[in-house]
Amino acid sequence: MLDRPYLFIDGQWLAPRHDDRFDVFDPSDESLLARVAAAGPADVDLAVAAARRAFDQGPWPRLSGAARAAVLRGIAGGIRARQDELAVLEVRDNGKPLPEAQWDIGDAAGCFDFYADLAERLDGDERPVALADPRFRASVVREPVGVAAAVIPWNYPLLMAAWKVAPALAAGCCLVLKPSELTPLTALELATIAAEAGLPPGVLNVLPGLGTQAGAALVEHPGVDKVAFTGSVATGSRIMQAAAREVKNISLELGGKSPFIVFADSDIEAAVEWIMFGIFWNQGQVCSATSRVLVERSLYPALLQRLSDEAQKIRIGNGLDEGVLLGPLVSAGQHARVSAAIARGIADGARLLCGGKRPAEHDKGWFMQPTVFADVPLHSALWREEIFGPVVCVNPFDNEAEAIEQANDSEFGLAAAVMSTDLERCERVARRLQAGIVWINCSQPTFSELPWGGVKRSGIGRELGEWGLDNYLETKQITRHESSEAWGWYLKR
Repeated sequence: MLDRPYLFIDGQWLAPRHDDRFDVFDPSDESLLARVAAAGPADVDLAVAAARRAFDQGPWPRLSGAARAAVLRGIAGGIRARQDELAVLEVRDNGKPLPEAQWDIGDAAGCFDFYADLAERLDGDERPVALADPRFRASVVREPVGVAAAVIPWNYPLLMAAWKVAPALAAGCCLVLKPSELTPLTALELATIAAEAGLPPGVLNVLPGLGTQAGAALVEHPGVDKVAFTGSVATGSRIMQAAAREVKNISLELGGKSPFIVFADSDIEAAVEWIMFGIFWNQGQVCSATSRVLVERSLYPALLQRLSDEAQKIRIGNGLDEGVLLGPLVSAGQHARVSAAIARGIADGARLLCGGKRPAEHDKGWFMQPTVFADVPLHSALWREEIFGPVVCVNPFDNEAEAIEQANDSEFGLAAAVMSTDLERCERVARRLQAGIVWINCSQPTFSELPWGGVKRSGIGRELGEWGLDNYLETKQITRHESSEAWGWYLKR
């Protein structure tokens, strides 16, 4: 068992004020993996105060972008130096297969490198603006928003931390990071890596703890200027209400129920491969998972058969075992929620083609078979609600207009995908899909250079790319009078 009894506050490892702990379990065998310090409101006060001092009085916001970039690259290098160790820790904490975890750790390092480049571009970022009145000269500058609260989910523990920490640091912000209580371990390692890279005390504080205690206290704290959250719609809505009381800057990346439209001219092997990648990667615990598949009717029977056959071949097991492609769900609670969603779908009349149960060979661990449903009633919760598990729903359509209408008939709008050999049709459909991210002839590729976020109930704002940096910057105009004389409005009228 791992012992993690300290919080990272103001560059130091400190025991929580009330010496609270919570347990973290290995989802592959349900064993106790770690006991971790649990932050409470008093610890949040300390961490926010440390971030506030670091922002108001410390060097970090006043460093050049190039100087901040050097530290960000140091963090990227520290992650890469420990990539194998961090990937194994991610598997034991989250359950995902090792190759996926290795990919995530590499992406996290790449994210810090990307924002190091953007930090350098902030030097000399002042932009002059031409005015109609020649007596005045104006420019626009961008400055860090202040102290940020970053609350991240459990499905990509280190990568989601990087998506928030890297742009915040690049902008010159100081922050408090609250990882999920289900997967806090790599965020604590990130604190060590950042300190070793030369990040000044107080700039990054890491507070593992329960959402109802540490999370709620953090997002409501009056010393926080900005809240960045990734997670459920319900929690995002509560954060939005709390932020509204003090008119805080917020960005929210919430849920999804993403459609994947497959036209009849698609290559069936490629379609099945991308459908499986879009729903079974990370056990389907992906906000952008393309979990609603719409298939043109003439291709529908053959695709269903091929998808069902291939899904049943996926090797399930401990993510550290070679050849495993599907690990366990993250927790007992998540396993229960996915099981309940499957049962509701069957009760609603959806046709279960394969899966839907715990694998017989795994009596321990929160495993779920890859699950494929067909002919799902459009009113069913299985079709309309986010499941966050390895469960895909497939329905037929007859024409392009019907496919677009059914794809857009959702309260979510995070991602969507379309597949066809007719690229003109793909582009046309992509423009009509109500989503912040649209993939053509693929599903789930994600790049640090591109914006990430959705419309409707999928959130507010964008992460990644230059848009992610903008989340942590405020725009200021500076206007000066060039003449030696006063305007004369009052004295000479």
